Amino acid sequence: MGSSMAQSATSIATTDTLLTYGSYVAGEDVSGDRWVHVLSTRAMLEDSFRSLRLKRDLDRGTADVADQEPGTLVGRVALADEEVCRRALSSAAEAAVRWRAFPLERRLDILAQVHEAVRAHAADLIRMLTVEGHPLELARWEYAGMLAATGPVAREFLREQLWREYRTEDGRRRIVRRQPDGVVCVNPPANAPMSSSMLAALAMASGNAVVVRAPRTSPLGAMFGLREVIAPLLEAAGAPPGTLNVVCGNPAPLLKMWLESPHVDDIMYFGGVDSGLKFEQKCVAAGKKPILELAGNDAVLVWRDADLDHAATAVAEGFYGSGQLCMIPNQVLAHPAIADELIARIADRARALRPGYPDEEGVVLSPVLRHDGFHAFLDDAVTKGATLVTGGRGLHLDGTPGDTGFFLEPTVIRVDGLLKARELDAVREETFFPLIPVVVPEADEDGPLLDVLIDYVNTNRYGLRNSLWARDTAVIDRYVNEVVNGGLLKINESHISFVAPLPSHGGTGVTGGVFGEANYPVLRTTHLQGVAISDGTRPPAYRDAAEEGLL
Repeated sequence: MGSSMAQSATSIATTDTLLTYGSYVAGEDVSGDRWVHVLSTRAMLEDSFRSLRLKRDLDRGTADVADQEPGTLVGRVALADEEVCRRALSSAAEAAVRWRAFPLERRLDILAQVHEAVRAHAADLIRMLTVEGHPLELARWEYAGMLAATGPVAREFLREQLWREYRTEDGRRRIVRRQPDGVVCVNPPANAPMSSSMLAALAMASGNAVVVRAPRTSPLGAMFGLREVIAPLLEAAGAPPGTLNVVCGNPAPLLKMWLESPHVDDIMYFGGVDSGLKFEQKCVAAGKKPILELAGNDAVLVWRDADLDHAATAVAEGFYGSGQLCMIPNQVLAHPAIADELIARIADRARALRPGYPDEEGVVLSPVLRHDGFHAFLDDAVTKGATLVTGGRGLHLDGTPGDTGFFLEPTVIRVDGLLKARELDAVREETFFPLIPVVVPEADEDGPLLDVLIDYVNTNRYGLRNSLWARDTAVIDRYVNEVVNGGLLKINESHISFVAPLPSHGGTGVTGGVFGEANYPVLRTTHLQGVAISDGTRPPAYRDAAEEGLL
């Protein structure tokens, strides 16, 4: 497809073909002297030491790709040197000037084509996600997010936001529109590189040119999605070469280059809170717009009249990907009247989850590389009075407990008392582990209790998604009207589901930095502009004559 070196995507899901990508700069495939190799997750799980040694030797060039057993090696991506990375920026800057002049409807039409292309590549996109180590069910969820972000409801919402036109009674035009910022650089997270890269690349629909860093730790999915799905559509539409550029490299030198480059306008950064907030300061100092997607510590409030089966199922979504996702439930606030029953149901669901290979049906747990952080959170909680309900151990691939396993048991702890709950690290901070604290507040009348819980949600220093399970419409109305923290609110719905035209990411507090809000890449990489147009037959008027009678 296009200038890609890879085999056609129509057969990737059913073959052992080695995918090979160079850097993608100005519409061309640029090879390199050094390569980053991607091994299958099955190979890594079956013999991690041998696989890591093999990857090191392949990356160094001391092992031959042709000598590897079928199924071990999935693909390779060229490691871009400094010259190639600088060319990507200059080509994006050149393309941005031409691309922003394309009519809005034409650009949104490409977004519609992306939607159809995602459907056509469903099997391959899902397989690429499992290659990144994402369990099959989680891969399908991410795929659903791609469809929601590009579907007709989302496109109609974006079109209305990008251009609103009004006519005065005497025929003059008044336009409020969003103009592209220019060159947008994207640094996707290592835990979800392909889906994050593809969603961020939608910034092209608003007229921006984009440079994406395919993470060196897992570059193949991002390369595949951008090269096989999006790039051919841009080429067919006549988009200028350089509208989309993709390079693989280490984050530190590339981020430094982006900060220093006069070509760059926006930088979209995914990562941890501490590093992200420091990077935000560097962006502001360099005159770049920082678009941050950092950690989440989402709260689920379960009221006394909630459907507890449904609520427990939604809470258990916090174990998807072994908790290594930003937009999952991280803490639960349980009404004291139903806390015991709710905790029992959550624990039952946690015990039913089992590890496995990512391409197996029914698996939702991912390997966790470092268990010491998990045990630090758990030990801190128990030391400060929390009760371990279930879990707390390592798991082997076959589901048996063991400290040397790649997986962790889904873990539930009970925290009694809201006033001191945030003294526990596992409540106050995002853990990024399969560890869910259920906080049971002190008993009180429902009115004052709801006051306290809403305040608790609003004072969470994170703010990605928050959700409520309740039937009482008065409780629902108060929650919707008074909870201001978070980019999304979900009421009696899946916490992690994608629902167009709602955004897929984004939030307040340290989740999104100083400029945090719901993240629509098409909108956040633009700026508002007002336009007034008259036919030129009237003299200029600096105030409205129709209002003279009121003065």
